[in-house]
Amino acid sequence: MSVLKTNVIFALVCLAVCVQLSSGKTKRVVCYHASWSWQRLGDGKFEVENIDPNLCTHLIYAFVGLNADGTIKVLDKRMDVENGNFKKFNALKQRNPKLITIVAIGGWEESATFSPVVSDPKLRATLVTSAVKFMQTYGFNGFDLDWEFPAQRGGKKSDKENFSKLLKELRAAFDKHGFLLSAAVNGVGSSVDTSFEVPVLNKYLDMINVMSYDYHGTWDENKVTGHHSGLYPSAVDVTAAAKQLNVDASIRGWIQRGADPQKINLGVPFYGRSFTLTNPSNPALGAPISGPGKPGPYQKDSGSLGYDEIVKLQKDGSWTYVWDNKQKVPHAYKDNQWVGYDDPRSLEGKVKYAKTKNLGGIMIWNIATDDFHGVSGRKFPLLTAINKAML
Repeated sequence: MSVLKTNVIFALVCLAVCVQLSSGKTKRVVCYHASWSWQRLGDGKFEVENIDPNLCTHLIYAFVGLNADGTIKVLDKRMDVENGNFKKFNALKQRNPKLITIVAIGGWEESATFSPVVSDPKLRATLVTSAVKFMQTYGFNGFDLDWEFPAQRGGKKSDKENFSKLLKELRAAFDKHGFLLSAAVNGVGSSVDTSFEVPVLNKYLDMINVMSYDYHGTWDENKVTGHHSGLYPSAVDVTAAAKQLNVDASIRGWIQRGADPQKINLGVPFYGRSFTLTNPSNPALGAPISGPGKPGPYQKDSGSLGYDEIVKLQKDGSWTYVWDNKQKVPHAYKDNQWVGYDDPRSLEGKVKYAKTKNLGGIMIWNIATDDFHGVSGRKFPLLTAINKAML
């Protein structure tokens, strides 16, 4: 390939990325793909081949890890490299030429290495070089940082400043190649203040993926049912702290701290948080619980149900559906099981909310737990609802 042709292609890619990022409309649909979802059981098994690339504007491959020497660690060499999942993922751009592909580094299980690497200037430089080489090797358009979270979970207070330094160095290197830079960030204000210098993130990041979910779960000290992704506070949220545990508070908090709304993607979960009720005759919001909900048929994860698991369980018709008009989200219960989740109706409302705040888009964790077989009546009902509401 000639140098001229290479430069033309590079310029066109940069232009496409810039156009998608600069528009003042809420139109990004940023989809995380949990690469390990091929291990899910039965009809829950989800592979790269199951992805519909026309339902997302950006696809993020989660995750790669970080070695102690600052180089990128491939977490599943057999599937990612030998089976060609990295290449298959990026080949989806052949079916949707406008699609932007990104690789995410970190995640809950892989965040322990960040603090020592990012605190060392030489190791940061290695990470920057490794990131550029990795994207060039496999054909990704961008890099997503999912450090959960700077200055927390055994990290150091200096993580906050060092993360900003890393972003500056990544930005300088990425601008030479037209690569996009994003980060997944926590939503609760007190945690944001611990981890991030928001104006700095706003300066160097192209997208800020706010994880506006997991506000409630069995980890709560009060041990009661609570919706983990309510748009607004619930009727039982009476304290100042409780009123911060919702999507609206998180988004307003990021904007107030200096984030450009157009860089923000509002995070929505394609899974619910479930509980086992202490008393099945009391299934109300804020009812006492004895522990997490029962595992679903695909993930086998106590306290969590993918949307595909929820619709499968509800096919017998014996679940009671409740729409919470204060939080603008549903929950459902059957016997001693209770789950709060998002459905097409609530996601349509969140897209409309994003538009009123002039946000750049919606971020999804993760597409593997949408109803991709169409048990509910159509395939990918959650992604479809989001795209429809974007129009």
